[in-house]
Amino acid sequence: MALIALAADKGSPGVTTASVALAAVWPRRVLVAETDPAGGDLVYRSAAAHGGPLNPNTGMLSIAATARRGLVPDQLWDHTQPLSGGLDVLVGLGISEQAAGLAGIWPTLGRAFAQLADSPHAPADVIADCGRISGDSPVVEMFPQAALVLLLARAEPESLARVRDRAAALAAKLHGGPRGAAALATPLIGVILVADPANSAKLVHQVDEMLMAAQTGARVVGTLADDPAGADQLAGRRRGRLDKSMLIRSARKVTVDLYQSYGAAWSGPAAPAAGAGR
Repeated sequence: MALIALAADKGSPGVTTASVALAAVWPRRVLVAETDPAGGDLVYRSAAAHGGPLNPNTGMLSIAATARRGLVPDQLWDHTQPLSGGLDVLVGLGISEQAAGLAGIWPTLGRAFAQLADSPHAPADVIADCGRISGDSPVVEMFPQAALVLLLARAEPESLARVRDRAAALAAKLHGGPRGAAALATPLIGVILVADPANSAKLVHQVDEMLMAAQTGARVVGTLADDPAGADQLAGRRRGRLDKSMLIRSARKVTVDLYQSYGAAWSGPAAPAAGAGR
């Protein structure tokens, strides 16, 4: 099982950018699923492999009817599209009103995403871009099926306080209450900080102490570089060596650390994906 859910509490820390950056250097085949109930961004910012635009009607919108009749993991591939560069994506909803069509099927989607790694035909991990979440966000219904729930936060004090509180709320919802560092449960809750790499070590230590004091059971699993130029390269809005950007270099370190820490608990090897830096 390898569903990795990325989310944020408030603001715009760059969940979509982080999802695509991690997928671009993921060590196995991977599918990016835009599951944000508020709507997806990739159809507006990324080109399809054929050079034209992505089809907004093929993705979360088209999968809704299929999932109501039951969903076999391999059926996910019928609703995906390749980005320029080869990364497979499940394009998000166009507007938040379309999320009503997914009511009641979020757990079904979560199971299909989690079980895709065990597919005998086209196995892959799934990185789900869940956008901003709150206590009543329907996408949270997928989280019990996840291997990891990763919360993104920038380095501002208010953002760090919110990610602490969101981690504690998720621990209560998913694990039944607060947990110390020695009482971890699945899905594991982690925090990815978006920050200046030069100042990240001290920040990681401070945030880990804050998470531990709040008995969230969460910890910082990595730092992504706050790299607007790299984000523009990733979205195709700027030329340059994407694999040399601080964003991709930091994403590569995060994925290596995640696999060293948790990869043994996931399913057997899946085919490598195409992406940046390969």
